[in-house]
Parts: sequence; structure tokens; C-alpha cells
Amino acid sequence: MADRIADERTGPGRGEGGGPSLKPNAIGFVDALVIGLNSTSPAYSIAAVIGPVVALVGIYAPGVMLASFVPMLLIASAFYFLNRIDQDCGTTFSWVTRAMGPWAGWLGGWAIMMTGVLVVGSLADVAVSFGLLAFGLDSLAESDLWRQLLAVLLILVMTAVCVIGTEASARVQNVLILAQVAFLLVFAVVAIYRVYADTGTLGSTTPDVEWLNPFGEGGAALTGGLLLGVFIYWGWESAVNLTEETEDSVSAPGKAGVWSTIVLLVTYVSVGFAVVAYSGVAFLSENAAEEEFLFALLAGEVLGGWDWVLLLAVSTSAIASTQTTIIPASRTALSMARRQAVPRHYGHISPRFRTPDVSTWWVAGIAIVWYLVLNQISANALFDSLTALSLLIAFYYALTGVACAVYYRRELTRSVRNLLLIGVGPLVGAALLAWLLVESVRDMSDPANSYSGESWFGLGPPLVIGIAIALAGVVLMLVWRLQATRFWAERPGVVDPALVPHRETGHGHRAGRGKEPPR
Repeated sequence: MADRIADERTGPGRGEGGGPSLKPNAIGFVDALVIGLNSTSPAYSIAAVIGPVVALVGIYAPGVMLASFVPMLLIASAFYFLNRIDQDCGTTFSWVTRAMGPWAGWLGGWAIMMTGVLVVGSLADVAVSFGLLAFGLDSLAESDLWRQLLAVLLILVMTAVCVIGTEASARVQNVLILAQVAFLLVFAVVAIYRVYADTGTLGSTTPDVEWLNPFGEGGAALTGGLLLGVFIYWGWESAVNLTEETEDSVSAPGKAGVWSTIVLLVTYVSVGFAVVAYSGVAFLSENAAEEEFLFALLAGEVLGGWDWVLLLAVSTSAIASTQTTIIPASRTALSMARRQAVPRHYGHISPRFRTPDVSTWWVAGIAIVWYLVLNQISANALFDSLTALSLLIAFYYALTGVACAVYYRRELTRSVRNLLLIGVGPLVGAALLAWLLVESVRDMSDPANSYSGESWFGLGPPLVIGIAIALAGVVLMLVWRLQATRFWAERPGVVDPALVPHRETGHGHRAGRGKEPPR
């Protein structure tokens, strides 16, 4: 009788409480790949870190971007294999819960949701700023009032697109990625051409394969560069968060995540070569503090009157990421709600659009409040909150890597492939990220390393923000633990089928099934 009730409540086509489910087969592999790419905001990311990375490692910046790719690929492998066994839009939350228990799973889900809150406002701000600069509206870009007003409006529009449907989101993302890649390629080709034609206006340097050596400047410089490098790859897993809405949900989302990291590697290394070759180390080091606006300076130098091309690349990049960054946070909240790890209303799915409307609007609303409040404190406070992102990213990526090895532990000795790809690889990726997490804490403890240079309780503001977010998560987890007990009764490797909706994937996936040997 209990099983029959559970099936009626969460059977195919039904969501939490018998309501609608997410729309299956809404997008394909290419759409998922594009969303994964856009979530990283390639143009904005490379613009934000190229100056500081060069200041640390000089001409070896492309090598650091190559080295940063390694832990991302290893964790992407973990996402791929975990998605094969559990196509749940909550990804890390669901997988860690199954492998390591509800406490670790809840904290992983909390970290994912908070990354969206921290970064969405900043992305919208950059999108607006560069868009206004591209159209010559410099005075509006310099106005805090107009910039913040337009940023909030952009967040609301992108959130509405997310709610209207995954297909609509994919169409918007396809256009934005084409524009972004085209703009970046134009910049890279023109920059390299001018280097070899000796028509550059800065201290141009002929590219050399030696630039791919990440150890060229020594260990300390490499550590700092890797901390920045991990940030530019973050976000590709958005493709996997859409697993319940993707065709061939068993393998396509995971493959999209892996291929996203590879495409990003090629993009970052190519643009890195072009920027370093055209600008030279001296110019980049002197202007490292400009962060993403360094690209605005280079646009005029490389493209002259066509500088709007590169400015629009950064703007479209940030616009795309403003939308896609909401996806992991909202889907994670949905997954947690239907497992009763957070209040049920966050699991509401729109009957018309079949998207998690309540959780999506909540993520956007909290992100807007965070953005506006921190701007009232200071612009530096907003930047410091972004620096704290590295703590959350390293935490939940590392947690996922460990969960993969733990969940598949009985399968690892079946073949060398299993041992390396499902066990050793994810664990090495997790270890690298854990090391970066420790290095981040050490670096952020010094107030001098923050944007503001201020001291909060004797520590750097980014570390204080990171600690505050972690403590808030623990407190909320304990409070909810007292109010709802069902989720907390789950044990590793055993999931109550009534808590996980059946999904219309066409692959017969059901929560609570035994492990499937990796293929």
C-alpha cells in the first residue's frame, strides 16, 4: 500500500506532491554543452584573471591555465560517472547524500546554492557596464544608480527566461555563445596578426611553446595562479544540473560537462597566448589591478575603432552567465525540497512551463538583495564576496570527487579503467582542490590580500564572508533537522524511493536501484 501511494505521488510525469515534473527531453547534448560553456562566462572570466595571472607568472600564464584544467577534468569525470547512476538535477547534493550521508549532502547543496547568490549580481553588473561602454554610453556606465538599476533589471529578465522554459534558455544561450566566441576569435586573430606584422602598439612578444610550462615561475607563483585559474573553469556543471531535462540523460549531460572543460581549455589557452603576445608582460603587470576592465584597455589597443567587438564579447559572456548561473542553484534547491531537506515550497514546479519557478525566483531575489546591500557597503565588498567563491567551489567540487570514489568503491577493482577514471582520477582532483582550499584560506586570512585591504575581525573580508556563509549553512541545517526528520534518516547507499521522483528519462532510472557497472 505504501509503495502504491509513493508511486502515485512521484510516478512519471508527476513532481512533488503529485504536481508536474520537470520537462523531459527539453534539450539535447549540444544545448547542454552550450549552457555548460556559457555558465563559465569565458570572455568575462579570461578578462577578469589574465592581468593578475600574468602579474604572478609572467609569460607562463597559458601554462597556468593548462594546469588549472587538470583538476576540472578529473572532477568532470566524477560528474559523468555519478550522473550515470543517478540522473538528479541536484547533482552534488543527491550524489553525496547517497554516497556519504545526508549531512555531507546538505552542506554540498548549500555551497552550490550560495555560489549562485554570490556571483549573479556581479555578472549582471559587468554585463551592463561593458554593454554601455560598447555603445559609447560611458557616463551611464560610471553612474552607480543607472548601472545597479540596469543590473537588477537584467537579473529579472534572465530569471524570467529561466522560468519560461529550458528550451527558451537554450535558444538564448546558443545565440550568446556564438556571439561571444566570434568576438573572442576576432580579437585573438587580430592580436596575433599584429604581433607577427610588427604593428602592435605595446611591448609585443613572439609566442613560444615554452609559455605552456606552468612551473616556469616556481611553486609559489603557480599556487597563486591556480587559485585564479580554478575560478575561470567553474560553472561547466550547469549542463549536468539539467540532466532531468536532457535527452539521453544517462550519458549526455555528463559528456557535455567533460567536453565543456575541454573547449574552455582551448579557448583560454588561445586567448591567453594572444593577450600575452600582444601586450607583453610589462603592460599586463602594470595594469593587473584593472581586473576585467583590462580587456577594455586592450580592445582599443588591438582593434582601434572596432573595440566595441571585444567589449560586447565580455558583455554577452556576462549576460549568458547571469542566466545559466541561476540554473544550478535553483535545481539544487528543487532537489533538496523534494527530498525534504528544505521546505517543500522550494520544490514547486510551474504547471505551464515545467520549471522550478519558486526556487528560481528565490535565488534571483536573494542575489539581488546581496548585490545591492554589498554595493551600499562598497564596491570592494562586492569583489571580496566574489573572492570567497573559491572556497565554496573548491569545497563542493572536492566533495563530489570523493563521493564518486566512495560510491563506486566496490567497482574500482573490476578493471584498470574503473580504478583510474572513477577512483584515482576523482580522488586526485579532490585532493588538488582541497589543497587549493587550504591555500585560499591561508591567503584570505591576510587583509592585505583583499580588494579593500580592510580587516574584518583581524581577517581578510573574503575569508570572513566564507566563514559566515558556512556557519549560516550549518545553523540552517540544524534548525531544519529539528523540524523535518525524514531526509536525515537516509543512510549512505540507501535512498527512500518515495523521496526521489521518478523521471521521464526513457531509461528506466529509478531512485534506489543498485549500482550499474560503468560502461
